[in-house]
Amino acid sequence: MSPDKLVMMANQIGRFFVAQGPDQAAQGTAEHIRQFWDPRMRAAILEHLAAGGEGLDPHVRRAVEMLRDG
Repeated sequence: MSPDKLVMMANQIGRFFVAQGPDQAAQGTAEHIRQFWDPRMRAAILEHLAAGGEGLDPHVRRAVEMLRDG
């Protein structure tokens, strides 16, 4: 799956959680990705983050950083 598609999907997930506030949005987004994304998709979004993370909404970037940091 292309990085652009993954970013779009991650940002859509993030928009769902945004009403809960920035910290909860990041946590909820990270948990959703952890539970429901295929390991290859998670690896690809982490690679995208390592390459700069272009296009990720701020709280979605924090969510992907949470995934990276364990």
